[in-house]
Amino acid sequence: MVPTVSETVLKFREPLCIRPPGDKSLTHRALLLSALATGKSVISDPLVANDTRSTAAVLRTLGVRMSTFGLGTRLEVDGAGLDGLTEPMVPLDCGNSGTAARLLMGILSGSSITGEITGDDSLRTRPMRRVTEPLRKMGAHIEELSGATLPVVVRGRGLRSLDYTLPVASAQVKSALLFAGLLGRTTVTVREAMPTRDHTERMLTALGVTIHVADGVVRLQPIDSLPPFAARIPADPSSAAFLIAAALLSTGGSMTVVGVSLNPTRTAFLGVLQRMGAIIHSNQTCVELGEPVGDIVVRR
Repeated sequence: MVPTVSETVLKFREPLCIRPPGDKSLTHRALLLSALATGKSVISDPLVANDTRSTAAVLRTLGVRMSTFGLGTRLEVDGAGLDGLTEPMVPLDCGNSGTAARLLMGILSGSSITGEITGDDSLRTRPMRRVTEPLRKMGAHIEELSGATLPVVVRGRGLRSLDYTLPVASAQVKSALLFAGLLGRTTVTVREAMPTRDHTERMLTALGVTIHVADGVVRLQPIDSLPPFAARIPADPSSAAFLIAAALLSTGGSMTVVGVSLNPTRTAFLGVLQRMGAIIHSNQTCVELGEPVGDIVVRR
């Protein structure tokens, strides 16, 4: 009988060294920020998946030039700058990516162009007013074509500053508002009752944007331009979790998961496993776009 993949993993003896795929949340944001930077950025090891391909395709529709997006990619993006996006002649199809759709709403709201945002059948059933309502408080003009869901038409125009308390914890809503303030050149304050993923704040800070974070309050100060950058997308801690669980269930050996994002908003599962008796050690090796990156060593 041929052993299953799970049986093979559970019986490994020699030390393994594995790098999971790039992180999806970081890939989305790196693509968007490279498109808004002034100059050429280089993104290494982005996650190549349907959602991130949708983000890349939308940016091309907005006039952003980039190299071919594929496996093993060293993606080069010619940033259009904060004022350089071109008005699309067709709807901006975000596929099944809620991150792309919601962050794009913030970008278009702060721009000087008009665009229709849509997606596949599944995405067009997901709620969007948690994003459109605070954007409207900033002065955004958003026309709903099908109630509270996609498609919507966003007409960019001058925005005013915003001080907003998130009624429900959402990194996507927070990020959409920060992007709106970035392009609209206006101050944005977002208040969180509980912390959410902070990838956008970290990346913006790494690129020179003034972001104040304290006691659940995130405040962005406007900036005139974003610099280009070169970065390697850290490996996805969510993907690493499956490998770590398999290593803990093995009959011996050790595993090192390398180049993983060690962002504390993404790695709480490590603490849970350690409290259960797991032998896990993490070691930060570098920082990429504000993200702590390192290796996770797991022993049976």
